[in-house]
Amino acid sequence: MEPVVFTISGYAISFEQARQTAELMALRDNEFATLVSWCDREKNVHSPQCLKCEIKGEPGWEVYGRNHEGRLRISFNDDTFVFIFS
Repeated sequence: MEPVVFTISGYAISFEQARQTAELMALRDNEFATLVSWCDREKNVHSPQCLKCEIKGEPGWEVYGRNHEGRLRISFNDDTFVFIFS
C-alpha cells in the first residue's frame, strides 16, 4: 500500500474536508477508487467498526483496508484522519 501524507498547519481541517481531499487524490490515477476503511482519531471512530482486534499492533480497520485491496493509505496531520482507498 502506498502512503500519502498531508501535514496542514495554520488551519483546522475537518474530517469531511480531509475525506474529500483524500478522495480527489485517490481518483487522480484511478477513476474507480473506493474508500475501503477510515479512522477519525479526533472522535475515536473508525470503519469498519465491527473490527476490534489488532494484528501485530495494527488496528483492525487498517488490517481490513490492507486485506481488501487497499492501494493508498492517505493520512492527515500525523494520522488524525486516515483513509484507505482501493
